[in-house]
Amino acid sequence: MKIWALLNCGALFFKSKNMTDENKEELRPTKMRGVVFPKAKYGVIAAIIIIVVVNLIYYKDALLSLIN
Repeated sequence: MKIWALLNCGALFFKSKNMTDENKEELRPTKMRGVVFPKAKYGVIAAIIIIVVVNLIYYKDALLSLIN
């Protein structure tokens, strides 16, 4: 009887864990559920490119004076 009770408690634990996983997905507002967000690595790459381009524009004169 004790083994059955332990197995039953284990099943309840796994079932409640799965139920909380399902609830996490539904935390987004209904209008945002269909929105697909890009992966974070693309944001990092875009940020690095923007920083490099802005610095090249900002320090263009200093870089050209180093070359000449």
